[in-house]
Amino acid sequence: VGIGKQEMLQKKSAVLVDGVILNGPIMDSKAGEKFVEEACKIIMEEVVQKADDVTEKVCEWQPPEKLKQILDLEMRDTGECHQKILQLCRDVIKYSVKTNHPRFFNQLYAGIDYYSLVARFITEALNPSVYTYEVSPVFLLVEEAVIKKMIEFIGWEEGDGIFNPGGSVSNMYAMNLARYKFCPEIKEKGLSGLPRLVLFASEECHYSMKKAASFLGIGTENVYFVKTDERGKMIPEELEKQVQRARKEGSAPFLVCATAGTTILGAFDPLDKIADICENHGLWLHVDASWGGSALISRKHRRLLHGIHRADSVAWNPHKMLLAGIQCCALLVKDNSDLLKKCYSAEAAYLFQQDKFYDVSYDTGDKSIQCSRRPDAFKFWLMWKALGTTGLEERVNRALALARYLVEEIKKREGFQLLLEPEYANVCFWYIPPSLRRMEDGPEFWQKLHQVAPIIKERMMKKGSMMLGYQPHRGKVNFFRQVVISPQVSREDMDFLLDEIELLAKDL
Repeated sequence: VGIGKQEMLQKKSAVLVDGVILNGPIMDSKAGEKFVEEACKIIMEEVVQKADDVTEKVCEWQPPEKLKQILDLEMRDTGECHQKILQLCRDVIKYSVKTNHPRFFNQLYAGIDYYSLVARFITEALNPSVYTYEVSPVFLLVEEAVIKKMIEFIGWEEGDGIFNPGGSVSNMYAMNLARYKFCPEIKEKGLSGLPRLVLFASEECHYSMKKAASFLGIGTENVYFVKTDERGKMIPEELEKQVQRARKEGSAPFLVCATAGTTILGAFDPLDKIADICENHGLWLHVDASWGGSALISRKHRRLLHGIHRADSVAWNPHKMLLAGIQCCALLVKDNSDLLKKCYSAEAAYLFQQDKFYDVSYDTGDKSIQCSRRPDAFKFWLMWKALGTTGLEERVNRALALARYLVEEIKKREGFQLLLEPEYANVCFWYIPPSLRRMEDGPEFWQKLHQVAPIIKERMMKKGSMMLGYQPHRGKVNFFRQVVISPQVSREDMDFLLDEIELLAKDL
């Protein structure tokens, strides 16, 4: 009776606007809390607790049309019950690739870090956006602290930076920043009055350099690709020739992009020699260390990036080797004169008021091309706090030690052939099945070998035993690229990888 009376009173006092009752909340908080609780239980049971279980499949493969039917992707006029939604959550997990599986070797990220994961839970629940101190006080201070520490590892005495949605975006930021430094008037006047701008990157650079040149109106034809040696490293003498060529053509060179850890071969450009050329010609030096930057954390392996302190900007993705969780990507800049802000600020009066009651220098959103921005630095910060620098260093050292172990095992086994001795965690190799081992080296042999990796990849995907990438590269037929990252990977997983390739290809 009491409840009925209460409902009657609410109806009597109901406020209607355009036919909508505005009294009380529209959401059922208790039901929502229960749903979150049950969904989190599924995540724990099906993702977190199975993360190191090698008996689980890496992938429950289904072709696209069949997967569409399984997932029931249609959105309808009426919502569905929580039990149906929870089952959808289970299905999403079941049919997704388990990138935290110890035998997921397919990309330049892998594994699960529990501290980073909790940090993501917190930020997803809080739903912050990092642009002003008033709306995101903790996460702005965290980003400042993380950027300062990363700058120390690069070897700069001071600097600036911003976290971005991917290394590709960091490279685009750097390209635009270098152009702004070269001709600041471009921000107001645009491209029309500029000379033909030219930038330089190695043949092995990430494809985002071409995308950035296209996006920024520089043009892909104005990216001059510099020859690399047999290990995939930029040849400084070839860079010098390209700069001289651009000048003779009447173009305006403004940027060199070096790579520290190329995507396929894991090569590190000779940064010191490249920096000499940049200094001689007054060029901005950007180092794309999205993949290789984490070697800076290791006292043993930071020599790979010798000379990086001479760069003007650096892209570094902790979500790769350090497992900070996608996405976690920083652009770091040596210039400490507010160059980022000068280049990107639009001075939106509704966000960046100058008469606030606190120090407005903490309102860093005007350094970004985004408005809404995720607190990605928090994942890295919480993980770093938990593990310490020594814990992060151990991850790098262990990954490279496991890569070295795999290389030595490949050398011992018949049918496996290295492309080259790796200097980082990228191990590139062919598997030559028994039927091809006595075949004469020639066009027919390489044509047949080109077909081997795709067949093995299909079989491993459908079996769900592991995931390993392959590709052709610079005249070389399809080969496997095995990347070691996750601290959950062991020597046994390296042995399994080679055994499984042999097993999957025994009839080829």
